Amino acid sequence: MRAVRIDRTGGPEVLTARDLPDPEPGDGQVLVDVEAVGVNFRDVYEREGRPPYGSSLPAVVGAEGAGRVVGTGERVAWLGVPGSYASRVAAHPDELVPVPDGVPTELAAAVMLQGCTAHYLAAESYPVAEGDWVVVHSAAGGVGLLLTQLVRGRGGHVLATTSTEEKAELARAAGADEVVVGYDGFADRVRELSGTGAAAVYDGVGRTTFAEGLTALRPTGRMVLYGASSGQPEPLELQRLASHGSLYVQRPTLGTYTRTPELLRSLAGAVLDLAAAGRLDVRIGGRYPLVEARRAHEDLEGRRTTGKLLLLPAG
Repeated sequence: MRAVRIDRTGGPEVLTARDLPDPEPGDGQVLVDVEAVGVNFRDVYEREGRPPYGSSLPAVVGAEGAGRVVGTGERVAWLGVPGSYASRVAAHPDELVPVPDGVPTELAAAVMLQGCTAHYLAAESYPVAEGDWVVVHSAAGGVGLLLTQLVRGRGGHVLATTSTEEKAELARAAGADEVVVGYDGFADRVRELSGTGAAAVYDGVGRTTFAEGLTALRPTGRMVLYGASSGQPEPLELQRLASHGSLYVQRPTLGTYTRTPELLRSLAGAVLDLAAAGRLDVRIGGRYPLVEARRAHEDLEGRRTTGKLLLLPAG
């Protein structure tokens, strides 16, 4: 099989395409021919050796994709199968989710991790209610575009932040009511729009946005830090939560919300059903041959992308 392996941790240059033996299925596992692989920031963290994603080296990176089960041809998708930057993976059926008719395999690979993240954010981390104002950071990214749509679908209003005006247009097209380009001043703006502050701030950026996000919230509002693309926030003095209005802070992980096969299938099934019904517009921002994984990582980290990036083993 063709795969992208790292022999040491580091920058994108450590990603190397190689011909490797097919994986040997373990007890109860099946082989899957991979048709599309999702590229995510968690892959960057794995490449760099950041906990909890660091792997024993050498290792094939990646965890998300879609393809067909060898022998049956069943179309399946996944979000937590190690070694997914490959043309073939071994996985336990409990890790796989059936792809419904009407959902192209590439779309399934593109929506699994980010779609499930966006869904639990809007429905569980803070269940958006009719009329709520929320802040969605990096709203032109893979999670941000989907999260904006889900918030709007629940009757909420979105103040989006983006790094450029071009990305702002994408956020508006996804349903954002207001966009702040450049991130500065979003707290004041959402207070002007809502009157009291945001019900929730969905923050995948971290260090550069977290502190201002606390000032954007209404009393008893929720700060949901689901990623840290700019680095981890400074340590938080809990007394600040009281002074800003009895705030809540959550650091969720997708693993918690998919910790059993039943939870995984329920969450992923809901997302795939939305995609099949045309109620979730999934933007694929770039397709790369598997052997060009390094370039995909460079583009992702350089913030030169919007939407979801895919690696195609057959490309």
